[in-house]
Amino acid sequence: MSNFTLPFIPERPQKPRKEGVTMMMDKGMGLREIEHFIEASAHLTDLVKFGFGTSYVTNNLEDKIKLYQEAGIRPYLGGTLFEAFYARGLVDDYQRLLDRLGLDLVEISDGSIIIPHKEKCKLIKQMSKSRTVLSEVGSKDSGIIVSPFKWVSWMKAELNAGSWKVIAEGREAGNVGVFRPNGTAHTMLINHIIARVDPTQILWEAPQKNQQVWFIKLFGANVNLGNIAPNDMIPLECLRLGLRGDTFFDFLPPDYADRLKQVNDDNEALEESEE
Repeated sequence: MSNFTLPFIPERPQKPRKEGVTMMMDKGMGLREIEHFIEASAHLTDLVKFGFGTSYVTNNLEDKIKLYQEAGIRPYLGGTLFEAFYARGLVDDYQRLLDRLGLDLVEISDGSIIIPHKEKCKLIKQMSKSRTVLSEVGSKDSGIIVSPFKWVSWMKAELNAGSWKVIAEGREAGNVGVFRPNGTAHTMLINHIIARVDPTQILWEAPQKNQQVWFIKLFGANVNLGNIAPNDMIPLECLRLGLRGDTFFDFLPPDYADRLKQVNDDNEALEESEE
């Protein structure tokens, strides 16, 4: 969707899409907020995650799910809730809950507890027979260091078991997993991963603007990004399209961009000389 014509804008696939997926994180929005969100951003939103265990306590859960689905958005329950059911030996109850709520998407994660990886892959294989599976890799505990080798082997195994996408852990704060405590990217880790796993099969949790910019510059407009705040959906799309200063020159033809940068440099030098 666009309101007017502008050249040199990167092409974005139409929904439902397999690349350039954006996941918004709902941490307790009300029905009216969701209606307003849908009016503004439904066309940009592929997935909505009811963050961590919020679906247990949020009001009007079934009505919220219906609103998202009618707007062409696929909602799902946060991975932490799956882990809460798993830790209590209630995986079958969890699947019955998904059926009752009419959810065709499920996240299987082990960021808060330890699940033997073979068992996790068995759960992915089982659940992928009846619904689309997102599986998350990486710990929410900053003190637990996962080696690059394990990141890759776990991602590959989970994709082979039936995951549609693997989620690279970043939390809602963007300070663990593929990010350092200060929010900057673990560049060596990410390079190790993408050399061995198709990046189009990875959804990167990137709640902070600088993280979104970093991934767009690395992968282009159609990188899969998640844990996006509701009010950041339109700003993120502008980053994807080169319509914000951070990515302004990234999608212009090289000669055009170089010429504009030179003009900017010349004007800046002129302003300094006049001062």
